[in-house]
Amino acid sequence: MKLRERLKNKTKSVLKSLNACANRIGNMDSSQQQPGSSKPSNFIDKKKPQPLMKTLVNVFHKFLVLLVRWLLQLIYGEHGPKMPPIRNLILMESATSLALKIRTRKLTSVEVMEAFIARCEEINPQLNVVVDQRYQEALKDAEKADQLIASGTLTVEQLATEKPFLGVPISTKDCIKVKDLLHTAGIWKRRFIRGDRDSHAMGLMRKAGAIPFALTNVSECCMWWESVNKIHGRSRNPYDANRIVGGSSGGEGALLGAAGSPFGLGSDIGGSIRMPAFFNGIFGHKPSKHIVSNDGQYPEPISGEQDMFLAIGPMSRYATDLKSMLKIIADENAKKLRLDEPVDLKQVRFFYQLNDGGGSLVSPVDLDIKEAMEKAMAHFRSTVKADVRKVYLDKMRKSAQIWFGNMKQKEEITFDAQLANLEGKINPYVELLKWCVGQSNHTFIGIMTAITERSGVQYDTPEYHHMVKQRDELLQEFTTMLGDNGVFIYPTHPTVAPYHNEPIIRALNFSYTGIINVLGLPSTAVPLGLGREGLPIGLQVIGNVNQDRLCLAVACELERVFGGWVAPEVLA
Repeated sequence: MKLRERLKNKTKSVLKSLNACANRIGNMDSSQQQPGSSKPSNFIDKKKPQPLMKTLVNVFHKFLVLLVRWLLQLIYGEHGPKMPPIRNLILMESATSLALKIRTRKLTSVEVMEAFIARCEEINPQLNVVVDQRYQEALKDAEKADQLIASGTLTVEQLATEKPFLGVPISTKDCIKVKDLLHTAGIWKRRFIRGDRDSHAMGLMRKAGAIPFALTNVSECCMWWESVNKIHGRSRNPYDANRIVGGSSGGEGALLGAAGSPFGLGSDIGGSIRMPAFFNGIFGHKPSKHIVSNDGQYPEPISGEQDMFLAIGPMSRYATDLKSMLKIIADENAKKLRLDEPVDLKQVRFFYQLNDGGGSLVSPVDLDIKEAMEKAMAHFRSTVKADVRKVYLDKMRKSAQIWFGNMKQKEEITFDAQLANLEGKINPYVELLKWCVGQSNHTFIGIMTAITERSGVQYDTPEYHHMVKQRDELLQEFTTMLGDNGVFIYPTHPTVAPYHNEPIIRALNFSYTGIINVLGLPSTAVPLGLGREGLPIGLQVIGNVNQDRLCLAVACELERVFGGWVAPEVLA
């Protein structure tokens, strides 16, 4: 009887939504252009009408999205099980704060490590985010850190300079190499492969005193935005276990959001740091192109272009950790970023756009997200007294097409070869048949990616060169608009965390982050609390190349004003 009543209510709800969608389809996102908004003529274009066929496809897609959402709500119910509450207040500290308390002997590294190990063991049965660990070895490393501090060999000031994160636990995703831990990238044929050394970024963090202790889940081959694979299974969101954690740094984002780790490393070629940061209510930074080495990342970028698009970057619950982490992992390139130069927010110019202008098969931006962005802009306009302008960049509508086009490369390393760990190729059609009867070692999305890889724009065709030109023109628009003191505020993602498997019909929503990768710009995902569904919302702050410090300064201000990370459950 209860199920029948739910079915009746959901049916009424979806019919109402479909009717509203049909009524407004001819005027999608027209609110983007508002009277009185400031629109510098050198980078503002008017939105062009869509062809009829594209409009019809978009209408059908919106109906499909609503129908699938309705079905998933029936399957999952209103909300998943709640997280175990946070009982140990050590878990509420930032990595920077923990490092200070450890080197000043207000806490021991062993105490801190034990607290986070206990939290991982408590939450992992529910969230399935930690896929490998070195807890016992990490505790021994923590003992050594405490012994170094107790010895007095280095002063507190020397420790802060030479080993700024001494004794602090750090986690990372299962595609960034950590010595002796799994290094699978979610690929079945790599399920027994372990790191023979640390990646360059993790090596630098270890040198700075951080102690690797946990490895987190990813999507298959790190090329999808839900973290699920046939080795480790599916990860679940700490704010609602029925929702996704994002990908490919999804396990990392969820572990941090659940207070299972102080900070971690992620990697991002289409939003793989920023989407998990957004879905799990934390901060994540994709650095400027060519700043952080991709050494030790798998899959490896197959060309210089892809190496530019891919970036290893910091993830944390607190904005204050990001700059210190970035300074470490950028190594010799840190001087290009001038991270220690102060930022006067009154002198920063703010440009913002509430949506992509109506990209095909891309979801509209949630009202919660738009309202939060407007509140943030109102703060910078009225309190900080900064120059704030609402803009419209027309090429953002083509973000997905530009990303896919620019990802095509001359090198013939196909996705079906990647899924075979470059030891031959899988037959995706055979794997699809096996998947239908539950016998494939690959995910549905992995198989379909291999099947559809050769569709669309191909390398060195007129269409490919057109997309490269579109990218270069858009980059020039950004460069002109931002200069050396501007930031662009943009949604990190159009919706809050979807239900499991729902990204399959919302596949192009990643375009809000992916476009920034092919432009090579820095971007920081910033949480702005929880929305109406009790799930994290936020935005991304984008700067010009090597202007990462502006993104991080704005993130810190937004954290100060709007509160940043919100713990899923804290014991009162």
